[in-house]
Amino acid sequence: MANNIMVERETFESNGKTYFGYFIKGVVRGKDIRIQIVPPNKDTDKGGYNVLDVVFGDAMQAELVVKPFEMKGADGNIVKGNTYAVRSYDEDGEVYECPVKPARTSDKTFLNMLLR
Repeated sequence: MANNIMVERETFESNGKTYFGYFIKGVVRGKDIRIQIVPPNKDTDKGGYNVLDVVFGDAMQAELVVKPFEMKGADGNIVKGNTYAVRSYDEDGEVYECPVKPARTSDKTFLNMLLR
């Protein structure tokens, strides 16, 4: 599994306001890819972007944390996967973390390829 993957952010304009977009850059099979990252409930909890702003602070990048999970489904089959978070540290070593997820199915596919 790949180590030390960073989530970056950049500003964009929409309806006269400035926002941050979050993404991971990587290379898969020689092709440059860009994976959009969003808070887990971006449609129902707009506060997730505020949490990301706190995690990033003044920085333009933060560490991606991959947390593997395994659970037994109702049918008895084992389901495996990953959850993701963005993590940073302040000058005193305090940890700031926010759950994130790939924005689209294609982003999820690319992230799985990048993590191989």
